[in-house]
Amino acid sequence: MQIPGYPEFAPVDLEMRDELHPRLSSIKFGISEFTFANLFLFRKTYNYRLSRFDDGGIVISGTKDGENFAMLPFGLPDDETLISLFSEHMYLKNLAEPYAVAGQIDLERKGFCVIEDRDNFDYLYLTKDLAHLPGKKYHKKRNLVKQFLNNYEYSEVRIDPENIQDAFSVARQWAEGKDDPGDTEAAIEALELKEVLDLCGYLYYVDGVPAAYVLGEPIARGKGFVVHFEKAVGNYKGIYQFINKAFASILPNSISFINREQDLGDPGLRQAKMTYRPTGFVKKFRVYIDPSCPCPQE
Repeated sequence: MQIPGYPEFAPVDLEMRDELHPRLSSIKFGISEFTFANLFLFRKTYNYRLSRFDDGGIVISGTKDGENFAMLPFGLPDDETLISLFSEHMYLKNLAEPYAVAGQIDLERKGFCVIEDRDNFDYLYLTKDLAHLPGKKYHKKRNLVKQFLNNYEYSEVRIDPENIQDAFSVARQWAEGKDDPGDTEAAIEALELKEVLDLCGYLYYVDGVPAAYVLGEPIARGKGFVVHFEKAVGNYKGIYQFINKAFASILPNSISFINREQDLGDPGLRQAKMTYRPTGFVKKFRVYIDPSCPCPQE
């Protein structure tokens, strides 16, 4: 299916991958949402639809909490198109920092409000830091990994067709008993379409039982790796710290950083991500029509 020209939109479809994946992979900012796999796997969650501007830019339309939003992975369109977008969308989401900074003065002059979206900042970690856990700042993490290694026998294998059913088992067990299934549907579909979406990951066994897996893909022109899914089951103390370190250790040297996505404003998740001492963030911005400013001219 072709991506239609704006203002027409079409639902995200697998047939769009050949066109969209190379372009999204070339984005140097490495925003976690802007991979074809992420858009496809969460298409139902956010009702994602795509359209193409005359200049080749792409707009992603979605819905959250009953409000329509738009995302612009390749930057802002012309003024007329931007105002048209706001006629059907409440706000722009995940605008990359370079676009937001470069366009902020002009946007505010036209009656828009540009704000940081801290809840959606992606966390960035140096691959070598997660692989080696150096220094005092990682003392507690190293202790938990050591406890895991002292208490359990483990093995790790690349996820492939021969063992993928064990990864399915982990995903389903992870969801059992939870009031909120979270991203389980997307996680299972990611495993089903792993080869089609070109995702890669590792599966971890503890005492011969499938206990965890990590799944993601290269990002930012191959300089980084975004972890889309990380699941573990069983009461194995230190297992998350172990798989975090183990997976970072097997990534090629060309991947200098790991993007572990956002915390979505969850205090516990934010604390957990901060304990790994991020080297930085992929900052994202929202754009609203500012009611305190004159409305944008049509």
